[in-house]
Amino acid sequence: MEQVRLSFYDEIRNNKIYSVLLIFFVFVILVALGYAISFAFDPSYFFFILVLSIVISILYIWIGYYNSASIAIASVGGIVANPREHKIFFDLVEGLTLASGLPMPKLYVMKNDQINAFASGRDPKHAVICITTGTLEKLNKQELEGVLSHELSHIANYDIRFMTLTAVLVGMIAIISEIFLRSMWNQSRSSNDDNKGNGIFLIIGIVLAILAPIIVQLVQLAISRKREFVADASAVKFTRTPTGLIGALSKIKENRDMKVSGAVAPLFLAKPNRVSNLFETHPPLEVRIEKLRKM
Repeated sequence: MEQVRLSFYDEIRNNKIYSVLLIFFVFVILVALGYAISFAFDPSYFFFILVLSIVISILYIWIGYYNSASIAIASVGGIVANPREHKIFFDLVEGLTLASGLPMPKLYVMKNDQINAFASGRDPKHAVICITTGTLEKLNKQELEGVLSHELSHIANYDIRFMTLTAVLVGMIAIISEIFLRSMWNQSRSSNDDNKGNGIFLIIGIVLAILAPIIVQLVQLAISRKREFVADASAVKFTRTPTGLIGALSKIKENRDMKVSGAVAPLFLAKPNRVSNLFETHPPLEVRIEKLRKM
């Protein structure tokens, strides 16, 4: 029986749609939480904590967003790549950017024997790509091109910006839930007023305030996994072959024991620190390889 081939165009489109639907789901949870709180209390109460949560979330994320590249490079001890010493690195990225119409990102190298790489930056004009010394030493030219195409895809798809938007929404829900639960605790200690009419919405609000941060965190991780599938498919679009990326991911699968900060681990081609799939920012390598083999 002939194997059905996957179209990388379809994969890119479908995974982008799933990402948008997931972020819409986060927004729905935000509205539902606000609806329950506004019925349990005065509607202006929710408006106040919504504004407060937006301000806190945006200020916190804004700093990280505009300094994402420099923070990521500093956290892994990356150094500026040398055009002579890392010639193949420069040549491949330059060729891929010319073919894709992207501006040339700043290139960095981090000393580590494992195979891995990451891209960061708020937009293509402020992007960086950092690869490990192990990536340069252990991958052939085609595999290295596959890795760099994946990272350039994150830049082309504005994934840092997309995940920043997700982080703002998730942060807002977490802050609103925290403020609501704290106010409930303080109110229960300072007042014995009976408010039976709003009892149902109060219970719903409390349940949502407890569960919402957990649910949206899982949704955020699911969005991250979808963006990895998009980047894999886009890499095939850039190179017109999945062979290089398959080879690189297969080699990473054989040995993945890289220690980096948990804050930057989700940026990497393959997440270094292994955890259960439910709380994973990346799809399993086996699934990614299997999808690529069908393209």
